[in-house]
Amino acid sequence: MIHRILEALIGLAGGLAVGAGFVAFLTVLGIIPRLVQLSKSSKATKLYEFSVVIGVLSGTFLSFDDMTISIPVIFLAIWGAFHGVFIGMLAAALTEVLNVFPILTRRIGMEQSLLWFLMAIVLGKISGSLFQWIIFVE
Repeated sequence: MIHRILEALIGLAGGLAVGAGFVAFLTVLGIIPRLVQLSKSSKATKLYEFSVVIGVLSGTFLSFDDMTISIPVIFLAIWGAFHGVFIGMLAAALTEVLNVFPILTRRIGMEQSLLWFLMAIVLGKISGSLFQWIIFVE
């Protein structure tokens, strides 16, 4: 009995730590305010926040549940697109905050080739993801 209570407390503490880190990460990067600014949709701020909360709760539920769902391929493609958009926005926000690519291209003397550098990274990410899904996912 004490073992189960201890496991529950450790799980709760770990979840709170990861959740706080995720919120801090989103806050530092300013993803939601930047998305609102770029899309000029300040009236939908609550909808953005609600979407993030529902996404986190849904992801948590799906991570811990052993349930399998048979979904048509088109819905899986839409689901994957949402994941890709989120990861892309996260990476773009991180590079915008840190100015990683302009600094890197200046340091290695490739200022004129920044667009080609970015396209190589994007195409590498796409081909790596496709390779993983085609070869390793059954």
